[in-house]
Amino acid sequence: MLQTSARETISSAEVLLRLLEEECRARFERQVQRRIKDARIPVHKTLDTFDFKHPKRLKREQVLALFDLDFVPQKRNVVFLGRTGLGKTHLATALALAACHKGHRVLFSTAVNVVNQLQAAQADGSLLRRIKSYLSPDLLVLDELGYLPIDRKGADLLFQVISGRYERGSVLLTTNRPFKEWASIFNDATVAAAVIDRLAHHSEVVVIEGRSFRIGKDHDDLQD
Repeated sequence: MLQTSARETISSAEVLLRLLEEECRARFERQVQRRIKDARIPVHKTLDTFDFKHPKRLKREQVLALFDLDFVPQKRNVVFLGRTGLGKTHLATALALAACHKGHRVLFSTAVNVVNQLQAAQADGSLLRRIKSYLSPDLLVLDELGYLPIDRKGADLLFQVISGRYERGSVLLTTNRPFKEWASIFNDATVAAAVIDRLAHHSEVVVIEGRSFRIGKDHDDLQD
């Protein structure tokens, strides 16, 4: 930059300004990379690689509006509902990455992994610290709820996280099961109703229907 300033006859003040701008840009990029690392996003996918033409039913405008990320500071939730292979995790991952780039703290995990971590923490006496780790991010992504059943103790623990984040932090959740089937996921209708109540309030529900991207098999339409 000093060599450039000599060639272009740039003032010392302008050189200093450019150096400060470059340092701010580099510092911001380091912060973004640190947030992405801390988010533990398994595979990095972006919105521009998502095929909106494939799903039979998906409101493109609704999805694009989410990438403004206004729902995060507003502490609202997002639920992607759809059968396996319709791109729910792709969209959740893209939103998580976009949130990191916008300066939000994010944590990405499968719902089952969260339950397993909470149960392990309960066994070794670190439950409160583990729950706090799920309450602190601006955005918590819970992927693949409903793919595996959750026992009663696990359901109670997951409810503590969702309840703790209610109106305090955003949850982005993907699931292959409509709300009416959540009692079978949690093995308890009361807990399921309480989870739905907190997630669905102040939330954006995105329904995706169609054929699986992976196997091309027709799926039944998903009903709320």
